[in-house]
Amino acid sequence: MFAPPIQRLVTELGKLPGVGARTAQRLAFHILRAQPEDANALADAIREVKEKIGFCEICFNLAEGARCMICADERRDPSVICVVEEAGDVIPIERTHEFRGRYHVLGGALSPIDGVDPEDLKLGELYARVASGGVIEVVLATNPTTTGEATALHIATALRERAPDVTVTRLASGLPIGSDLEYADEVTLGRALSGRRAL
Repeated sequence: MFAPPIQRLVTELGKLPGVGARTAQRLAFHILRAQPEDANALADAIREVKEKIGFCEICFNLAEGARCMICADERRDPSVICVVEEAGDVIPIERTHEFRGRYHVLGGALSPIDGVDPEDLKLGELYARVASGGVIEVVLATNPTTTGEATALHIATALRERAPDVTVTRLASGLPIGSDLEYADEVTLGRALSGRRAL
């Protein structure tokens, strides 16, 4: 239906998450209509990110070089580590401007059904960071999903055995600001009740 170069572009764009066949076609035709310098800039940006971006040697966040900007920042508190599933999870936490510690990116969540076991995640590296000393708190900020909860429970249990003096905390969960109780599901409302605090 399309010339082979167009079909190849549509196929490659269709491999992106959340991009179906029709969206891939629209994107391909948008790129075809774009000015050559704009299309080349996109291709160069993709090439550059694949060549220059790797993982931080300390926390496994995305980094240009050996360390990410957060681990390289001496103003950050190395005694508090926030554990997240993916590098993209660091961004929303950073936007709050509430967390001044450092991170540890696991690279996923435990999911035996999907074949993701503890050895597949950066758990050993986390335990080594905690064992090296100086860490007083580990904040578990995995997603509030079945796999995220299982991962948090696994880490909390392991840290209690390996470093009983380190405080292990979990992000609170419950009702979002501005929502109505009548629209909250039972699990969210139950979490909000169990995590209630004094005013």
